[in-house]
Amino acid sequence: MAGEKQILTLAHSPDSDDAFMFWALAKGHVKSDGLDFQHILRDIQSLNQAAIERIYDITAISVHAYPYVSQDYAFMNVGASVGDGYGPIVVAREPMTLDDLSDKTIGIPGALTTANLVLRLAAPGIRTNEMAFDIILDSVKSRDVDAGLIIHEGQLTYESMELHKVVDLGEWWRNETGLPLPLGANVIRRDLGDQTINIVASLMRKSISYAMKNRVEAISYAGGYGRDLSGDDVDKFVGMYVNDFTLDWGDNGRKAVVELLTRGADAGIVPAIENIEFTG
Repeated sequence: MAGEKQILTLAHSPDSDDAFMFWALAKGHVKSDGLDFQHILRDIQSLNQAAIERIYDITAISVHAYPYVSQDYAFMNVGASVGDGYGPIVVAREPMTLDDLSDKTIGIPGALTTANLVLRLAAPGIRTNEMAFDIILDSVKSRDVDAGLIIHEGQLTYESMELHKVVDLGEWWRNETGLPLPLGANVIRRDLGDQTINIVASLMRKSISYAMKNRVEAISYAGGYGRDLSGDDVDKFVGMYVNDFTLDWGDNGRKAVVELLTRGADAGIVPAIENIEFTG
């Protein structure tokens, strides 16, 4: 029918940084150019698995997961979560070093999270226990695991539980490579075609730009997804992971993705892929 909109599934995590990014699109502040989006909120490990099953049209994934979905999806140039000298943190009850982790059991928030990939590059041979990301801090505190790999808002709250930072993996990666750490990305189904892909990318970029320009209102909305963070901490967390890289990977961001997945393949952690494609 004339004027009928194409409906696309748009899946992302229920986190304050993603809420900030998609606020303008979800609330109609950005007109959708003949497209309608069905927003689906899932934790990142569930999104990784759903991408392997090719469930959604556009979805957030861990960069770690890309080799398993690259046949069907391409990286979008917009919507990335990148830590520029910071990133996921390993915490423990007592002070320890990265080398001390070799005989410890570490709680991780999903096998396909980028945090797990970088941890395995930094500390090969470690023992891991996969669990929901939001119970890892409590599991470290209660001695169910020796240490925990912390993503999302726990990076700002672990000290309140009297836990100690063992290593910041974004800092470790920067020291190893001189590059930022690419953590999350948005991918889009290749079979949607270039025209639709470019429209989606333009709308996402407009949504992020609108939120950046209307930060107070966007942060207020994102605070509803901040899992008990204070307003200041929501602002800080969003500022960490919605930045210039989110508007466009840029040459350095794309180089970092290739470097990370190449190192992962060389270490036998992920399959090697010949062509890492960015679109939109």
